[in-house]
Amino acid sequence: MKNNIRVERAIKNVTQAELADLIGVSRQTINTIESNRYVPSTVLALKIARVFEKPVEEVFFLEDND
Repeated sequence: MKNNIRVERAIKNVTQAELADLIGVSRQTINTIESNRYVPSTVLALKIARVFEKPVEEVFFLEDND
């Protein structure tokens, strides 16, 4: 699973730390999700999508091999 978190953060001018504070996780968690080293829970993915005011499918997406 890939994501557009880095792009969405740039559009909203939000740092990793600010996003982490908004959804109640550490900055390191945001970093690992952005780097595709960690797949977030459904709840966490929904919280991230809500911050960006986008459907979860616009922030996270499956690749062909997923």
